[in-house]
Amino acid sequence: MNRICENYRFVETMRPWRDLTFKFYADGQLTIFDNNAEKVISPNDLRGDSKDFYIRKRIAFIKNKLLESQLKYA
Repeated sequence: MNRICENYRFVETMRPWRDLTFKFYADGQLTIFDNNAEKVISPNDLRGDSKDFYIRKRIAFIKNKLLESQLKYA
């Protein structure tokens, strides 16, 4: 199955300088991959700048979905 997603890469500016890839799927799912440790992490594992980045992208995603819904049913 072909799932549409938006990929974002974020490198933390403070220790331990994690290199993260965020995948926001069109159906609302999210995958956060730690490129250094090569494992998937949860939003609860985020802190500081990476948590702020996640929250801002999630809010933008929700706003876009609401706008699409409004335009669809207008």
